[in-house]
Amino acid sequence: MSEVMSIQWFPGHMTKTRRMMAANLKLVDIVIELTDARIPLSSRNPEVDRIIGQKPRLVLLNKSDFADEAQTRRWIAWYRDRGVTALSADCRSGRGLNAFLPAVREVLKERIAQWNAKGLTGRPIRMMIVGIPNAGKSSLINRLAGSRRAKVEDRPGVTRGKQWVTLENGVELLDMPGVLWPKFEDKEAGERLAFVGSVKDDILDVEHLAMRLLETLAPRYAGLVAARYGLEEEIIRETDSYDLLEQIGRKRGMMMSGGRVNTERAAIMLLDEFRGGILGRITLETVEMVK
Repeated sequence: MSEVMSIQWFPGHMTKTRRMMAANLKLVDIVIELTDARIPLSSRNPEVDRIIGQKPRLVLLNKSDFADEAQTRRWIAWYRDRGVTALSADCRSGRGLNAFLPAVREVLKERIAQWNAKGLTGRPIRMMIVGIPNAGKSSLINRLAGSRRAKVEDRPGVTRGKQWVTLENGVELLDMPGVLWPKFEDKEAGERLAFVGSVKDDILDVEHLAMRLLETLAPRYAGLVAARYGLEEEIIRETDSYDLLEQIGRKRGMMMSGGRVNTERAAIMLLDEFRGGILGRITLETVEMVK
């Protein structure tokens, strides 16, 4: 089995974003923290808790259509037990977002009552949208705004600066650039971020990453991998990850001269199919993993 890869991330705009987030916190009433439902732990920036402090918050488990439904329900219950409202949604399709604004108003109901008592009925709710790169902030804003107000691409680092978006229903959104942290102390967390595409592939060894993904999927999701690539479950669980990558490439006809398998092509395909939910509904982190 291959060793866990070490990922470092030092772009200067990440530091700028953290400062921008702290400076603009006083302008908003609530923080919406987007996470990836497939990796609810690793997709949370550990610095956000410190920056947000006691500001009201709602956690949105995005890309839930790609995640294990049972695990997503457990994560929502885990947050509820800790006094934090959490919802699952898929911001690209809009599934689950009908509950979003009612949930925001429920979190802020005491504050809204205070505004009404002061004659500020109809005062806009101002919210800050935060999350790591590729978490789906632009998709969320576009769905809520009813138009393509923010550029959406399935790669990290598209949103470069803060932007306000005004909705028709008395809500103003402050979108912040995706923010990672300077160093991944937990190597496996960095690796999971790479699995879902929150770290740029051009700084990674995609074959190694695909091998690690296969090793991660084998214990609980061998059946999904086997079904997708026409292999036996026992092969998924027991075969060395490089040999398994070769078998997958061979099944897909990714051959080169001399009968060799193009494992780089196979790796890219595997990662793309995992990220696109084609392998099935998969969650890589359970509530038992919370330290």
